[in-house]
Amino acid sequence: MDSNQCSVTLGDQTTKKEVEERPILAPKFDADGLIPAVAIDATTKEPLMLAYMNKESLVMTLELNEAVYYSRSRQEIWHKGATSGHIQKIIEIRTDCDQDALILYVEQIGAGACHTGRNSCFYRSVDLASGKDPAALKFTKADLSFDPEAIYGKK
Repeated sequence: MDSNQCSVTLGDQTTKKEVEERPILAPKFDADGLIPAVAIDATTKEPLMLAYMNKESLVMTLELNEAVYYSRSRQEIWHKGATSGHIQKIIEIRTDCDQDALILYVEQIGAGACHTGRNSCFYRSVDLASGKDPAALKFTKADLSFDPEAIYGKK
């Protein structure tokens, strides 16, 4: 889908006051043309993943009502779930005051959001009570919710 052919348009970054107060989505993309987007489960409020969007993927997300990201490693549009079937249906999208970050409240369809086979990419936390040299991590959810090799093959 070419973003130039979509019916959804985005506003321009104008004055600080207008960006903060007018009811128009005017995302502030970084120097690489990207904006961070955190996907959160709309029901449980658990964080699922952090990804990036460019203008085209954001417009596609708004058109499809499904999360579409920009893969920095592959340098291409990435429709979440196109390979795995684990799509993210958009329930709500929020932006912060200066519109340089997005939160996507999603219904996670399928077994999980993470390519490691877990429901969430945020399956570890910093162990604040443990050693600090180096800082330690602990698993919050170690169980896999699907077999990543069966879906993605060996990497």
